[in-house]
Order: sequence, then C-alpha cells, then structure tokens
Amino acid sequence: MKTKQKFAALTMSASLLLSGVVLMPADFGGPATAEAAKPGNPAAFDKKITARVDAKRILEDVRKLSVDIGPRVTGTAEEREAAAMIYERLKSYGYEMEVQEFGIPDKMAGHLATSHGEEVKVSIPSGSGVTSAEGLTAPLYDAGLGKPEDFTADASGKIALIQRGEIGFRDKIDNAAAAGAAGVLIYDNTEQSAPPNMSIGGEVPVPVGGIKKVSGEALLQDVLQSNGTVTLRVEALTGLTSQNVIAKRLPKKGGNHEIVYVSAHFDSVPLAPGANDNASGTATALELARVLKSYPIDKEIRFVFVGAEEIGLLGSEYYVSRLTDEEKARSLTNFNMDMVGTAWDNATAIYLNTVDGLPNLSTESAIAAAQRIGTPSELVLYKRGASDHVSFHEAGIPAVNFIRREPGTAALEPYYHSPEDTIEHVSMDRLKEAGDLVGTAVYSVIRSN
Repeated sequence: MKTKQKFAALTMSASLLLSGVVLMPADFGGPATAEAAKPGNPAAFDKKITARVDAKRILEDVRKLSVDIGPRVTGTAEEREAAAMIYERLKSYGYEMEVQEFGIPDKMAGHLATSHGEEVKVSIPSGSGVTSAEGLTAPLYDAGLGKPEDFTADASGKIALIQRGEIGFRDKIDNAAAAGAAGVLIYDNTEQSAPPNMSIGGEVPVPVGGIKKVSGEALLQDVLQSNGTVTLRVEALTGLTSQNVIAKRLPKKGGNHEIVYVSAHFDSVPLAPGANDNASGTATALELARVLKSYPIDKEIRFVFVGAEEIGLLGSEYYVSRLTDEEKARSLTNFNMDMVGTAWDNATAIYLNTVDGLPNLSTESAIAAAQRIGTPSELVLYKRGASDHVSFHEAGIPAVNFIRREPGTAALEPYYHSPEDTIEHVSMDRLKEAGDLVGTAVYSVIRSN
C-alpha cells in the first residue's frame, strides 16, 4: 500500500464536507497525519519552523514582486523578471534548479491616449482588429448604447465611444463597423476598478477596447467636447512563452523517495499589481524554501513556482504533464498557496480547498499543525478548484489550495483582479500565519525521524 493511502480521512460525513465545514483546531483530538507515525514531540519540530519564518522577509518579497516589478501578466517581460528573481533566490539556497519554458496562446495588447497627453487604461478583447504600430488616431463619436439608431453618417472614420448595456458587445461593435466607424471603445456602465474584460465572439474588422465608466465619461466631457482625438494602438502578440521555476531537494540517504510539492503562481492579471494574488503565496513559498533548505528530511521536496495560472492554470498543467509515471507514483501530496495575505477584515478564515471537497494528507497535516501551534484563524475545508491544486489533483496527486476567504459566503477580497490589489492591502500578520501553518504542516510530512 502506498504511503498516501495509509492516512485515513477525518471522521466526518462526506455530505458535510461537500458543503464546506469549519474546522477549528479544538475539533480534533490529536494529529491524524504523518507526524503521528514519527517519534519525538511534533510541537518541538514545529518551533523549528515558526521561530524562523520571518514575516518581514515575506512582505519584502511581496513588495519586490508587486511594487518593484508590478503587474506580471503572462508572457510579458515582467513575468520573466519575476521568474528570474525566484530562480536566483532558490539557487542561492542551494536547491537543484530547473526552468521549464512553454508556449501560451496568442493574445492582444493595447494602449490608449488622448490628444491632451493623458493615458487611459484599456483592455483589448480577443478577436479585436489590430492597428498599425503608430496606432489609430481619430476623433470620437458618441454612439450612446451602440444601437443602429445611435449612428449617423458622422460616425464614419471616427472611434465610436459606446456605453455598455442593453445589447451585447458584439452587436455594438457590428453596428459601429456597419456605420463606418474606424474603431470602438466600450465604457462600463457601473463603477469598477478595472476596464471590462469583454468576450466578443470571434474576430471583428475594427480595433476594440474596453475602458472604465469614469474613463468613458471623461472622454465624452474632455475630448469629445473639445474636438480632440484619441490614439488607440492594438497589436496581436504571437509566439509568447511563459515559464515554471522548480527547486528540488533530496534526502541525503536512500533513493526513490516520495515527493511533496509546495506550489504558487507568480503571474497576475492585466493592470493588477497582484500583491495578494499571488505575490503573497509566492513570497510565502520562497520563505519556506529558505527555512527548509537544510533541515534533515526523509522525503523529496519540490518548490514549484508556475506562470500562466491566470489564463487557465497552464503552468501547473504543463508541469504535471511532464512528470513521469514513476514520479507520479512517488508523489505524496501538494500544498498550494494562492491569496494567503489579504488584509481585508472579512477574510477571517483560511479555506482548505480541495477539488472533491474531501480531506487528504495536506488538509489533515494542516489541521493537526493548526491545533499544535494555535493558528488564530478558523480553517474551512471546501470543495473548490480555480487554482493550481487542480492540476495536481487531476494527475492523481492529493492537493489542497490555501486561500483566505470570508467565512460563510466564501467571498474573496474586493480588490481581487483589480488595480487595487496592492501591498497596502496585504497583512504581515496573515503572511506570518500562512507561513507558520503551511510550513509546519509540510515539515511534519517531510522531516526525518
């Protein structure tokens, strides 16, 4: 029987687990995981982790990723810069290093500026037409909601400025193109922190951008009324790549060791500095790599930092697809961290998300560790995908995603996927808590007797 089959599930009904259950440390009579089979006092080993996890170090790495580098959009120079930072840090700790480069789908990029010299944040949907390298410079045309009756002959050759609502994005674009508009800007109809991410259902003949409500209203007032122009530049980016950074450490004795994975993604969505999502998980994993670089272990540990999570878990999917059958057979469990540092007051719970909603070695180790170290936040076992633990699970490797949410609603912070996901909304105390919890749980599994 494989080692990972030796760990019994917690004694609670699966029907309760599937709906999400609050798991307070006091609910458990003792450790139910790997450390139960090892000699010595597990609490003494926990102190080797908690005494060394340094929240200031973690926060400084959050700053390097989200402030110094900034948005780390998949396939960009900033994502590569983050990967290089991670690689050099792990290499300095003495790990055996590997970098995996993989292709990603083509994407659109754009830039919008006014004749007054002001830049406007813009999102470019897949399927948009492209412009020349210099961009399309034209006057604006107020096309209301973009219905056929909102266009006159005066729209020809101009960039149609259209408000979101009532009819679909594609209908608005088609109506503008039929009226001879040279381009389309669609502004939101509610106050949001980022431009709308639009699905336009295939390719269109004109360049298209999405902008915030406040931006659209400002263009109507400041540019259209003064007979100014805007310059919209849209390009198709092809042949892009992303990368995974893997650090490996083997026990000093024996061979064919079981493998434990600690993972986090380091990319972010466009326009978002990604301080919590996911500089927080990346920085915490980097700190655990530092803490665990020299302690005696009896299992192989791999720190897997993946790119391209935000466009469909592509980095983690690529990583597990490259594992051999022999490696998968030796794979014990995965601890994945995503959005563990938010300072949002309502996010008082650490959710232990598993794809099937059931406990596994990672969740049991975390619950037992929380009991021993007195983790202040409640733990919630929850059925949820949407992060890189999915890729490990689908490869047959038990996995959990650690993430902070609001208990009951399971809501994420209001800064999620927005320009407001900044370091000001990251809590050093919660970074420390995540580092202590995941670090002690991991160490309880991999430590030598």
